[in-house]
Amino acid sequence: MGANPAYTVHEADVERDRELILGLWRGNLGDEARMARKYDWFYRECPYGAPLTLLLRHEESGAWVGVASAGPRRMMLGGRLVQAGVLVDLAVLPAHRSLFPALSLQMALMDAGAKRFELLYGFPNPKAAAVFKRVGYIPLCKLVRHARVLRHGGYVRRRLPALLAGPAGWALDAFDRLRLRLRGVGTRGQWQDRADSTLSDLWSPASAGAGPVSIRDLTFLQWRFDQSPLVDVRYLLVRGGGGTPLAWFACESRENVLYVHDFWSRRGVEGPSRAEVATLLRCARAGGHTAMSIELGAAAAGSGWLDNGFVAREPRPVFWRPCGATLEAVAPADLWLTAADEDE
Repeated sequence: MGANPAYTVHEADVERDRELILGLWRGNLGDEARMARKYDWFYRECPYGAPLTLLLRHEESGAWVGVASAGPRRMMLGGRLVQAGVLVDLAVLPAHRSLFPALSLQMALMDAGAKRFELLYGFPNPKAAAVFKRVGYIPLCKLVRHARVLRHGGYVRRRLPALLAGPAGWALDAFDRLRLRLRGVGTRGQWQDRADSTLSDLWSPASAGAGPVSIRDLTFLQWRFDQSPLVDVRYLLVRGGGGTPLAWFACESRENVLYVHDFWSRRGVEGPSRAEVATLLRCARAGGHTAMSIELGAAAAGSGWLDNGFVAREPRPVFWRPCGATLEAVAPADLWLTAADEDE
């Protein structure tokens, strides 16, 4: 899959080339032990097949100097199943970080990806965004972190004199508890450590809307969260009257903040209701959390979150490349993204 006389691009074998790829990642993509765990999970245990992984070789020295991948995802788009690829783990050794080597690698990945996937998408960091644009990836939407305070004491202490901060924080907490209790009437939350059919039964292709939206069946939940060595997720299942399952939220506790990585509800792409999100907030507060954070993209940022006081914070760009006729079928407003659509 030649790219240039100075550099050539070759398809990797994820079993044979494990140590080579880990060596290219070393010092470039985070903690070494963590990345080794990620490799075995994301590259070797993916239920949808091994990621498409390309290696960059410097011909003069014969050294391998770069790597980039696209991990397979199953999505619904316009009522049909499509194979998508999430762009991940671009690394080029420091001595070869002029624009051309990275550009060559990404162009080859885009060309090879078009043969396997119907769309490619990625969440580049600011340094990689320029390469994505030069290759021909198109800005699609933004993945925006939304935050919500659960316990107001620390919040008001940063804004009021100490004498007033205590009573004000108590009053805000009391009002918030009452409001969430009233909004969540008729619903209750139940924590569980593993995904099961009760969660996955809330997913159906009919609830996926126009899409694209990743299929959130039991295979996805078990692989993406239960088997992942990178997150420690618990699920909150929200039930209604008579114990009817209404929604689930995949959550991770880090210090005093509860991070919501993913969710789905019987309402599908309409998102969880105000009552269901209120129940999540009540359960998070009862667990001792002081704040909650979630990343939402396009259609996933439904009214259930905003009506419960979530405020938009930092945005990140999402780029994509349609392959074939997919371009005609995608409207950015219909895209449904959460942090689960990434690779970590």
